[in-house]
Amino acid sequence: FKLVLFPGLTFLLAYSLFCDFIDRKIYARLQNRVGPPLYQPWADFWKLLSKEELIPNLVDRKMFIAIPIFAVAVVVTAFLYIPIWSTNSVFPFTGDIVVVAYLLTLPALLLFLAGWHSTNPFGIIGGFRVLSQLFGYEVPFFLAILSPALVTEIWSLSDIINYQLGHVWFICYLPLSFVIAIISLVGKLERIPFDIPAAEQEIVAGPMTEYSGKGLALIRLMVNVETVAGAALISVLFLAGFDIPGVHMFGIAAPVLGFLVFIVKTLFIVCILAAIRALFARLRIEQMVTVCMKWLASLAIIQLLIAVGLKFVGVL
Repeated sequence: FKLVLFPGLTFLLAYSLFCDFIDRKIYARLQNRVGPPLYQPWADFWKLLSKEELIPNLVDRKMFIAIPIFAVAVVVTAFLYIPIWSTNSVFPFTGDIVVVAYLLTLPALLLFLAGWHSTNPFGIIGGFRVLSQLFGYEVPFFLAILSPALVTEIWSLSDIINYQLGHVWFICYLPLSFVIAIISLVGKLERIPFDIPAAEQEIVAGPMTEYSGKGLALIRLMVNVETVAGAALISVLFLAGFDIPGVHMFGIAAPVLGFLVFIVKTLFIVCILAAIRALFARLRIEQMVTVCMKWLASLAIIQLLIAVGLKFVGVL
């Protein structure tokens, strides 16, 4: 039940497509357009599933088919370690924050393999761009999301939420880390202005150029689920996940209210991602790496030093 229905694959399919609708709708409104109807992401997904899947003759057929399946599997697995209605996730354990960070790195590597094994020049170029971009955003992303763990010496997402229940949310102590995590997540999701690997004006669709039908549907689903997982991770680390003042006063209804709060917080982060998408134009690959390594990583280290100082004086 937990793996297939809730909070596993079925829930993630529905909620990630809903988040895709919110993202596209806000993006359209910020550009003074109407935007798609509510059912559009579901219609696009099922239409792709019904299309014929064309596989090039020169590719490794098994690898070509397996990569999108593994991509969806790793992001769904990452989400299962994130608490969404109580302090415990489906599979909580000490150190799960490291596992989630690791699992959210794998989609980029799988996209590289997708481009490499497609034998398409555009796919190979896009795959190398994925790797180049990975070295840019991954360092500041890790520094940002691990800041709460390093400061509190807590490596469990459940315990980090528990810590925030008795203190102020980490967004108040670590605002720079929150902002850096959001910007790095944009790079991880390859969204504007960091959509360099799939720049359609230059290399068609990058690593996804040769994918169609079910394979393309699964890759797009992977991106949508990764958006939810990334937003959920940031909301847990900096916004205390399901928590709002007084949520425990609702007794047996507290988990339901906590889940609704979790939905609101993740949608808030999705709205920020949509606003960034509408405000910026695409960067070049060297500009992206410079922004991430020179500015974001430096600011993340500064924020970490500030947090250590706050811990030293007893504020944290």
